[in-house]
Amino acid sequence: MIDKFKDKFVEESLDNINDLEEALFLLEKDMKNSEIIERIFRAMHSLKGGGAMFGFNHLSEFTHHLETVFDLVRNNKLNVDNDIISLTFEAIDQIKHLLQIGDLTEAGDIAHQQAFIKRIEAASNLDGTSPKDTQDSTSETQVTKDDGSKNFLIHIKPNSDILRNGTNPFYLLDDLHAMGTAKVLAFTKDVPDLVQFQPISNYCNWQVILNTTESVNEIKDVFIFVEDECEIDIQQLNVGNISQSTALDKAIELANTEQKPLTKEQIEAFDGNKEGEEKKDTKRRVQLKEHKISSIRVNSNKIDDLVNLVSELVTIQAQLNLYAEKDGNNDIVSLAENIQKLSRQLRDNAFEISLIPLQSELMRFQRLVRDLSKELDKEIDFVIEGGDIELDKNIIEHLTDPLLHIIRNSVDHGIEMPDERIKDGKSPKGTIIFKAFYSGASVIVQVIDDGKGIDPEFIKSKAISKGLIAENVELSRKEIFDLVFLSGFSTKDQVSDVSGRGVGMDVVKKKIGEIRGEVSLDSEVGKGTTLTLELPLTLSIIDGLLVKVTNNQYVIPIANIEKIHAISDVKFGSSFNHVVTIDEAQYPYIDLRETFGAEAIQKGTEQLILVKFETKKVGLLVDQVIGEYQTVVKPLGRFLKKQENISGASIMGDGTISLVIDTNRLIHNNAMKKYRTKK
Repeated sequence: MIDKFKDKFVEESLDNINDLEEALFLLEKDMKNSEIIERIFRAMHSLKGGGAMFGFNHLSEFTHHLETVFDLVRNNKLNVDNDIISLTFEAIDQIKHLLQIGDLTEAGDIAHQQAFIKRIEAASNLDGTSPKDTQDSTSETQVTKDDGSKNFLIHIKPNSDILRNGTNPFYLLDDLHAMGTAKVLAFTKDVPDLVQFQPISNYCNWQVILNTTESVNEIKDVFIFVEDECEIDIQQLNVGNISQSTALDKAIELANTEQKPLTKEQIEAFDGNKEGEEKKDTKRRVQLKEHKISSIRVNSNKIDDLVNLVSELVTIQAQLNLYAEKDGNNDIVSLAENIQKLSRQLRDNAFEISLIPLQSELMRFQRLVRDLSKELDKEIDFVIEGGDIELDKNIIEHLTDPLLHIIRNSVDHGIEMPDERIKDGKSPKGTIIFKAFYSGASVIVQVIDDGKGIDPEFIKSKAISKGLIAENVELSRKEIFDLVFLSGFSTKDQVSDVSGRGVGMDVVKKKIGEIRGEVSLDSEVGKGTTLTLELPLTLSIIDGLLVKVTNNQYVIPIANIEKIHAISDVKFGSSFNHVVTIDEAQYPYIDLRETFGAEAIQKGTEQLILVKFETKKVGLLVDQVIGEYQTVVKPLGRFLKKQENISGASIMGDGTISLVIDTNRLIHNNAMKKYRTKK
């Protein structure tokens, strides 16, 4: 059971670390921002408290030292500089490592951590005794409010099910004791008889009278993990230091016996310093109220199972539609239509659940740019636009590695050295923009740099020298840039430690193609390079158009379709170079019978399906359009995996299999044939 809670803590801590890294990037640009500093401190405090609670002792100890540094920063006793920020980034890597492996067991690892802690202490000029420790040791000898301490009355009432989440309320009391001098009243009158007693239920609540030099925000931080599972009431008392009051001790003993909580007024009556003084209204009350849960954390495997079940439901629903059409019973037809509506809504909801924002992965890209730019002595700003755009989690998982490679190339090859940029009249600091936005049924992701750019003529000459294209071939600007994605192409003669490790842009294109995406490149010498990825919103279920080519059925994604024309086959027979004229406009077309090696059937009329491809429209010639279907896309087996024009297969309602056409790859591969070198 405890392992389950540990896993939950690790997952939540990784989210906390992402927030911490994001705050550090912001602090690097504005080192005096107190709100960001407070945000960083709270994140570290959460990691420290959670680590101690769930047995990550080395994590808690390590984070405590880091927290101390930022405690000094937020109290204006230490200034933030680049060294502290770089050290904190290194510390975050160590925290991730500790989350992954738990407490250290190897002597070498322990020694490494201790050495790291000494670096942290050196950064804050600590000698092992913090200012807070010094304050606490002297405050016990003073009993008036001249010592700078404050008194708080804290009422803690946990929910009955708090123990089920692995939370131990006694740890909260321990944290309060560590902040100063605390007197605790325990109320146990709600504990039932042994017959009704449930070991995993909480029946107790507590009052704590705390004398401390810490602020109310520090006290609130103690409850940061349980603010949704407790009623917390914090009131500041208008008294001097009453930690040594014997009268108060007797009142607490009586209140414990009678199980009656003390009021603020009762406690303030024990302050002898208050006689003759005008009572000031210094009451500060913070109530952490229950609120409705707006989101829940779900294991990703459960999401995958849900999408798979919805996919199976869509397949069965297609079978029901087919049966209803054959049977002709109006009641069954009506039932099938209703189930189809419900399955479509269920499909859409399941997909919305599986969508996650790109922002969840952007922090590692931002960190990559920061680390590589320092390694290469370059100055680079990484700008994010559209980080809240959502994609299927399976797409994001396959997208991360290609994007890392693209961004690494931009840092290494694209952005020039500062002196070179100044010589060219540019700012010494380069910029890489990560931009994402919706475009119809697709998401466009662009990586844009303002570096030196790529000369298209240089690309063409490289391709010719490597034997990738014929020397006399005529290519458009876009076709030249597409050569970058051919296997074996590289613009760099020497391998770099940062990029160019044998993984070329052809691998990037292949990875993007596996998730039915497209990648393109555009560049201008001296101004920079833009890499554009066009990605589908989801992979599992699509709205498709079922078509027939000779005796085989294929599915074309409806999102890509512009229009359908019924045209005489005589017109196609007289067309030149696979170009047909429709409504005084010319369109190139691909005969799918030729593509898939099927025999032509003379019917008199054929169907031309116009699909979008980049900025153009291209026709796909088929024999028959059957109709629209919700299509469950299944991956191809290993024997068909090399079919470049097919993205998957679907089981139809009658049990037959239809292949799903990847129109972008089909058109791109067809265009590439005209200038590839014939082997």
